[in-house]
Amino acid sequence: MSGGSWDDMARWERAGMVDAASPSVVRAADYLDGGGDNFDADRKAVRAMISVAPVIAMVVPALRAFHRRVVRYLVAEAGITQFLDIGAGLPASGLTHKAAQSLDPACRIVYVTGDPMVLAHARALAKSTPGGIVDYVDAHFGDLDAIYAGAGAVFDLRRPVALMFLSTSVFGRIADTKEATAALSGLLAGLPSGSYVALYHQASDMDPSVRVANRRWNRQASQKITLRSREEVASLVAGLELVPPGLVHACDWRPAPDDPVFDAVIPLYGVVARKP
Repeated sequence: MSGGSWDDMARWERAGMVDAASPSVVRAADYLDGGGDNFDADRKAVRAMISVAPVIAMVVPALRAFHRRVVRYLVAEAGITQFLDIGAGLPASGLTHKAAQSLDPACRIVYVTGDPMVLAHARALAKSTPGGIVDYVDAHFGDLDAIYAGAGAVFDLRRPVALMFLSTSVFGRIADTKEATAALSGLLAGLPSGSYVALYHQASDMDPSVRVANRRWNRQASQKITLRSREEVASLVAGLELVPPGLVHACDWRPAPDDPVFDAVIPLYGVVARKP
């Protein structure tokens, strides 16, 4: 990590804004993605999970490939040019604006995050093509007023928007499935017909070793992660129109020739759904 960022991190850590001793979902994903914005606690927690579930080392590359395919579909086939990215990750991640604006430079992207490390990189996140806009909102998933105030300054909210949940296990951090469903419904209620939801979720019913690894994570981290079955993930998008092939293993959602090849089933569900 660069000196300036480390200086910021040290100040935030002293102020209690960054807990370097407890693993973070955002920083763990950064480590798995080859980034440098993570601490020893994050690396140890990730290595402990991989020791019992080696497939976890492949989760982030699979997710990034799914992310690219989803954005490609939304821009090239669905005609979406407005993206509201909830729970944005660190810059090492496959960022939505890079994929979207490579297809249509006029795309507008608003990232939403309450993570201080991600906000520290806001300048990196906010580099847009001349014809588009990239902005960010300092808010958490449930802060609807803040999210829509920020989005409304960038988007035409009379036109469809894609809600993206593809960065930092947003729904996995909500233990109660009914609460997670209500949170998504509340956010989607402010968007017009023709808007989309794209999400992934860690699976509880694909690989038993992943459940063991997840228990190891939850013993160490303050940010607990809940795994879900296919049926539970389906309940999150009930009432929406699923884009074919529907709710499937993330690697099976419209696979592309440029996807990485894995020798194991990646324990992720993926889905894209349209608001009627």
